[in-house]
Amino acid sequence: MAGSLLHRAAGSLRQVAGGVAVVATLTLPLSASPALASGAASTTTGTVADTVNTTSGTADAATAAAGKITNDALELTLRQDGVLHVKETVTFEGDPPTRKLVDRTRYDDSDDRLYQVVNLKGDGTLTGDSITLKGSGSAKLEYDVKGAVTPLGDTQELRWYAAGGWSVPVDLAKVKVTGPAQLQNLSCFAGVLTSAVGCTTASPDHTGIEAEFEQQGLGQNEVLTVIIGYPAGATKGAPVLERRFELANAFTLNTVTGGALAGLLVLMLGGLGLLYWTRGRDARVVGHESGSLSGVENGHFAPPDGVRPGQIGTLMDEQADVVDVTATIVDLAVRGYIRIDEQPRQTYDAPDWMLVRLPNAELNSLLSYERALYDAVFDGRDTVLLSHLQGSFGSKLGKVRDALYRDVVAQGWFARRPDTVRTRWTTLGVLLTVAGVLGTVALAWFTTYGLLGLAVIIAGAALAAGGQYMPAKTSKGAGALAHTLGFREYLASGDIAGDIPPAQRVELFSRYLPYAVIFDSVDRWARVVSSINGNGRQADNLYWYHGPAEWDLSKFADSMRTFTMTTSGAISSTRQFRSL
Repeated sequence: MAGSLLHRAAGSLRQVAGGVAVVATLTLPLSASPALASGAASTTTGTVADTVNTTSGTADAATAAAGKITNDALELTLRQDGVLHVKETVTFEGDPPTRKLVDRTRYDDSDDRLYQVVNLKGDGTLTGDSITLKGSGSAKLEYDVKGAVTPLGDTQELRWYAAGGWSVPVDLAKVKVTGPAQLQNLSCFAGVLTSAVGCTTASPDHTGIEAEFEQQGLGQNEVLTVIIGYPAGATKGAPVLERRFELANAFTLNTVTGGALAGLLVLMLGGLGLLYWTRGRDARVVGHESGSLSGVENGHFAPPDGVRPGQIGTLMDEQADVVDVTATIVDLAVRGYIRIDEQPRQTYDAPDWMLVRLPNAELNSLLSYERALYDAVFDGRDTVLLSHLQGSFGSKLGKVRDALYRDVVAQGWFARRPDTVRTRWTTLGVLLTVAGVLGTVALAWFTTYGLLGLAVIIAGAALAAGGQYMPAKTSKGAGALAHTLGFREYLASGDIAGDIPPAQRVELFSRYLPYAVIFDSVDRWARVVSSINGNGRQADNLYWYHGPAEWDLSKFADSMRTFTMTTSGAISSTRQFRSL
């Protein structure tokens, strides 16, 4: 035991002395070499660097029991084609050891350097980055190494992790290197892969063609690295580089990736624009693009013939939403199917209204969506408090909206249901986005063209968002919309035609009120209704809306605004009013 410790101490002293001697012979600045500056400092999984710091007292005892290499002799011949030919004789004790090769190091920010060991012959098998010896006592190997030469300006550098990386300690390693030209400098390091400690000895012969390196004592997984400088052009060797696929460089922007990204974006977004132009635009009407908020010339100051508020709301924004249902409830009251009774309340009570089913109403004249709403509200009852619809009406709202979508198709305003069209294109957009995400992950993992996947993601997101605009109106629907926009401008102005007899104004402007709900101008138009007569006419004079005691038309605007907001909240949790 004491002898072993003395032997190790003597070997360490010789190693330090040899390192000083070898460094003195080095004339090529190590910092000039990318391989020297960073190649030895970083390696990837599967190289000697993975195991250089894993030894411990327990591991040393185990490897000592497993055996050791008494002598590792190598002859390296660097050919003019840059390939390093290796002949190796290994003398060992115990079970056949295994050598883990250094097959990859970091070359620069984007590339790894590969050391390719090929054409293995002799008493060993190459599996991945490991050589396992066969037989007992000794083994002879012969193989080639590609990628060990690096051009460096006016010199070429040979760097190879010649000996070591064994699963057992090495008593003595000798390396003889023969090159195609006179060497200009040499150096060597021993120990862990990143060691800066020189080997025991390193010297050229008298011809300057050959160099010999020796290291006494290498621990388990430690390596002997030899470095020799030759004149430029001595060989045709060059590093074997492989792009490192990391997140840092997966989205590299350069001429190729930038041009490809721009081209793909133009192609895909241009295709989406063409798709909208051919499939998503409304038909033309009166020589103008329908859907413009300017409408047609000489717009009518009345709703389109026979067109109900709920239909107009769905026609305008292509959605059957809660505002359309609220406006339909007001419209049913104005047309004499139901009555709205505002309930008396104390100062801090929440407002409430009673919806009353009117007798003798011709229900057969209701449109399908109106009948669906009527039945959903009353559900066999003659009266129902608006507050009682809270929470119970939501499940029925879908049927009313579904009937509204079917109605606008039956009217000939849309070739297909707007909600179905939106769902179809939005789903396609989501699927394209998912495909883009998966493609981006694959491209980033295996290539540096991750940016191309982003183009697909952008196109998919654009299609998913643009799907909301894909429902297209027919020419009939576009004409109805253009007519409607003129009517909306009239309601927004709040003007009352002077030739309308006062006796007819309550009925006429009540009939327009549900449309004002759709156009989000209910407050203004309710004030118009409430100002028709300024003598404080009582609620029973407004045939479809009754207020509590001490209520008159002067309070109608506030009552109607509160009613529409409360109704929207009661039948659905969605927003109450749209922005036009």
